[in-house]
Amino acid sequence: MGSSASLPDQSSIHDFTVKDSKGQDVNLSIYKGKVLLIVNVASKCGLTNSNYTQLTELYRKYKDKGFEILAFPCNQFLQQEPGPVEETVQFVCERFNAEYPIFSKVKVNGSNTAPLYKYLKANGGGLMGTSIKWNFTKFLISKKGEVIRRFGARVEPSAIEADIEKALGEPDENQGTRQDSN
Repeated sequence: MGSSASLPDQSSIHDFTVKDSKGQDVNLSIYKGKVLLIVNVASKCGLTNSNYTQLTELYRKYKDKGFEILAFPCNQFLQQEPGPVEETVQFVCERFNAEYPIFSKVKVNGSNTAPLYKYLKANGGGLMGTSIKWNFTKFLISKKGEVIRRFGARVEPSAIEADIEKALGEPDENQGTRQDSN
């Protein structure tokens, strides 16, 4: 029963509590009824500029429609997030004008994987199996707190916009699984 194989008992992301950038507990149930994009981020990655720029644009466009971005710094990929989380927050807020929450650093792979990421990987599938392959892997979450879809690091945030719009249009009770007939 290794910790990397055991799955949390939670049935949605709303059942998790994570740490914010100041180390305070945040119960993700505060995001019930919102569409989320959960992203493992890094400040010194070749994908940093395009991802943070587009994440900020998406957030500004959809935040008043029930959309939130939850950014989780991660230093597991070539140590591209080496400093303390306070440096990450300052970098993202000053350079990219981010207004969405930046949480404490997490591990997304291995025996110390954050419970939230165990859940995301177990429920988000992926072409490369369950492990996270790089910075800026994105999980789109329904209003009910369920994983709608996982997007790899090379999928730019702007390419997810139609999926975000569709999820925002879903009734809360539909859990983000309806197929459009248009």
